[in-house]
Amino acid sequence: MASTDITSKATGKSDDLAGLEAGLDALDAVQTHRTPIREILVKKVLPPVLAVSLVLLVWQILVATHVTEETKLPPLSAVWNSLSDMWVKGTLLEVIWTSVSRGLLGFLLALAIGTPLGLLVARVKFVRAAIGPILQGLQSLPSVAWVPPAVLWFGLNDAMMYTVILLGAVPSIANGLVSGIDQIPPLYLRAGRTLGATGLRGARHIVMPAALPGYLAGLKQGWAFSWRSLMAAEIIASSPDLGLGLGQLLENGRNNIDLPGVFLAIILILVVGIAIDLLIFSPVERWVLRSRGLLAKS
Repeated sequence: MASTDITSKATGKSDDLAGLEAGLDALDAVQTHRTPIREILVKKVLPPVLAVSLVLLVWQILVATHVTEETKLPPLSAVWNSLSDMWVKGTLLEVIWTSVSRGLLGFLLALAIGTPLGLLVARVKFVRAAIGPILQGLQSLPSVAWVPPAVLWFGLNDAMMYTVILLGAVPSIANGLVSGIDQIPPLYLRAGRTLGATGLRGARHIVMPAALPGYLAGLKQGWAFSWRSLMAAEIIASSPDLGLGLGQLLENGRNNIDLPGVFLAIILILVVGIAIDLLIFSPVERWVLRSRGLLAKS
């Protein structure tokens, strides 16, 4: 009888343990159900649409009630007319592409320079002691400060534009990678060295994958610096030889006292920056988080 009780107790404990393990496995399991389209629209699309609509509504109310003069805040219809005129003339997409192509090419150049520089600073103590503080200082320096010396060095040409972009974006990308590498658990690095993953092989198979979240944050910030640096360069160093970009469009509106044109340029600059983030960086960020089990699949 005693043996029967012991056996039943052991069986009960094993069942409880199995149930506990099953519960933990269920918590760890990644959800794979697809989110309904309606839920996506309500949670992700509707909030920004409502926010933009609210801003436009307040804008129109301020103009309609004459709270502010049209010389300070143009009517929405005037901004829309400026947009329509550019579209009819065929210059809208050309102006946008001029700035976007410069920004993307400058960002890719900054990526090619900032990535190995960040690896070097993160992995070599002497280089970190020598260059690390300089990179931090350069990142905090407003990129607009580089426009005057860049004009003196290269004149009013694309080389000047790309120089300003690089000086604004490279420190951000390098510092983002350094931060990501600093957050790698030492166990990963020791395990990699034990398996022979040192030097470039270790950087490729251990360091870069483990530092990817921090590196990606640096890339997003690097793009923001690239875009802001480009706009500063286009506004300050505008020239017919450089072609008409969004920054030049903004400066031309100021020179011509064309307030609707100024607001149109500001809106286009904002829309392009948001579009690049939504189309490129947000999908990559979701993929990284999902691959690490930090985001449920939908």
